[in-house]
Parts: sequence; structure tokens; C-alpha cells
Amino acid sequence: MTPDGRITSEFDDVTVEATGFGTESTDDEDWDAFDDGLDDDAAVRAEDRGDDGRDDDLADLELVVLSLAGTTLLDDGLVERAFERAADAAGIAPAPAARQDALDFARQAVVRSPLAVFRTLTGDDDQAQHAAAVFSSAYADIAAVGGLGAVPGAEDVIRLLRATGVKVALVTGLSQTAQDAVLAAVGWRDVADVALSADDAGRARPFPDLPLTALLRTGTSSVEGMVVVGDTPADIASGIAAGAGLVVGVLTGAHDERTLLDAGADAVLPSVADLPELLGYHDLAGLGAR
Repeated sequence: MTPDGRITSEFDDVTVEATGFGTESTDDEDWDAFDDGLDDDAAVRAEDRGDDGRDDDLADLELVVLSLAGTTLLDDGLVERAFERAADAAGIAPAPAARQDALDFARQAVVRSPLAVFRTLTGDDDQAQHAAAVFSSAYADIAAVGGLGAVPGAEDVIRLLRATGVKVALVTGLSQTAQDAVLAAVGWRDVADVALSADDAGRARPFPDLPLTALLRTGTSSVEGMVVVGDTPADIASGIAAGAGLVVGVLTGAHDERTLLDAGADAVLPSVADLPELLGYHDLAGLGAR
């Protein structure tokens, strides 16, 4: 590490090659087209990891891409409440058992785009459009009156990274309106260099659009200088598909360590608060704390 806190030896120089995607097909069609390739990419990254989950050869750290819900924020059932409103409005899964299955699937709405999730649930584009709009509006309304909180230490990590010249991007599969409400609710409008929704990038995770859009928006010079951090297999897949130099899972969401490692994560941490140590900030503890 250089005196200003920049990493000089901790990103691996192997670029993970993503398979091609069509620009006109739906999220589900694209996902089917490259799902098998992601399994191969995950296996390659597992081979590249050392015993401590770190890669051997690393370049300079320029950008850290952080997921919102489950990674930097805890939403206390907000997704479920927003889905209930959307399901009632769109008439989705009225039977109790079917409704629970739909709710379980809808939790992906903050990772994938709400429209993609509701399109899969309903099989009808008009109904899906209506449900997604209600979901995003409900999520924004509920977030504005509480129910959200930062993962302990998350804001300090963001400030630490930025204090040492590293760009930080916050990303979500939610709409721009919902994202703005979320950031306002926790006082994070200006905490990162850039905040991106699926509206900004075109496709949500597991596609590489969000990390790559963050790279372009921040002027990052190489995907090898990018770290992607998330709490779901879709977050990990997105980082791998984008060719990120380091892809990190955290356990503050719904998935366990084995699931995230199997998805291809280079390392899995208890929380995003543990990221500075992984990145080599041992001598800079507290620099970003307010």
C-alpha cells in the first residue's frame, strides 16, 4: 500500500471474460443465455483465490461498488410491505400459499429490477408494468417514513475509501424514484461519488451493467481496479460478468458464506464494515470516521 492508502498489490490481473448478451431481449432471456458461463467463471475465480480468499496479483484500487439493501442498508421488511401493496393492486397470487411463494421471489426486486421480477410472476407485461410501478412507489413511500437503517460501520467505510482517493458507487435494482427516497431517508444523498439504479444502467443484476456504468461515471481506468461488494449471488454474478478485480460477498443479507463462495465470490465477510481490513487498510483505521 502506498502512503496515501492506495492498494498496489491486491487485485488479480486475470480478467474474467463474460459471455455476450443481446440488447433487445428481456432480462430472463439474457439470463438463460449466459447462466452456464457464470458457473465456469465462478470456478475460475475459486482457483485464483488463495487460502485467505485473496487473489495473488493485484492492481491499484480505484473504485468500490456497493449494493444498497442487504449490503450497506438494512430494510426491516420494507420489500415485503411494498410487495403486499403491489400484489393487491395487480391481483398477484391471491391464494395464501401462492402468495407466499410470490413474496419469496419478489425479495429479488431490490437486486433485479422490479419489472423483471413481476414480469416473471405474472407472465403479462401490462400487469407487470402496473405492479412494478406500485411496488416502487410503495417502497419509496415506506422508506420516507422509516424502516431503513445503515449497516453498522457502512458509512465510515465509504468515507474512509473516499478519503484515500477511492471512488465509491452505491447501486440498486430499484427505480430511480425509490433509490432517491432510500438515500434521503438515511441521509446518504451525497455520501458516495455516484448512486445508480437499474434505470441508469439498463439492466439490473446479475448483468454487469451497474458495475460497468459505475466505472464509466467515475472515470475508473480499468475493471481490474474495481471491487464489487454484495450480499446475493446475483451481486456476485454481476461483479464477475463485469470483470471486477475483486468480488466480495457479505453476510448481512439472506445468503450464507457457502452460497456466496459457490457463486464465485473471492472472499466473504461478516459485514461491509470488515472491507477495509480485507483491502489492506490496517494502518488507516478510523480515518474515515466522523
